[in-house]
Amino acid sequence: MNKNFAIGSIFIWIGFVAAISFMEAWLKFRAPGITLPLGLGIGRLVFAALNKVEITLLLVTGVVLYPFNTLRLKTKISLLIPAVIVLLQTLWMLPVLDHRAELHITGADVPHSNIHLMYAVSEVVKVASLMTAGISLFREKV
Repeated sequence: MNKNFAIGSIFIWIGFVAAISFMEAWLKFRAPGITLPLGLGIGRLVFAALNKVEITLLLVTGVVLYPFNTLRLKTKISLLIPAVIVLLQTLWMLPVLDHRAELHITGADVPHSNIHLMYAVSEVVKVASLMTAGISLFREKV
């Protein structure tokens, strides 16, 4: 496989994150009849699916680019950042957010936390890094 397959995977990845995190996540709460518990239940399902898609796209990109050991440092770093973010989201942020959503859904008192803000910021950083990686790969002669 060539690097064009990786470039495609990266931009598909950006599209998924942009559509879900930057649009669906908050827009669903504006729909008529959507309560907080219902919206949180939908969000848990959608973000679990997005996480699986992201892991798949991360693995595809990594496998495709593995033979290209001549990538510039900027490209390698811009690919490493989203990988670390997905790892943090998978192992830490999403489980915490999922637990908090479950507490909200059951009507329990949920203490204040900045985890949602951290997740949102990590999504912005991830997309910016993926854009940098995609553009860098497009420009590189590999």
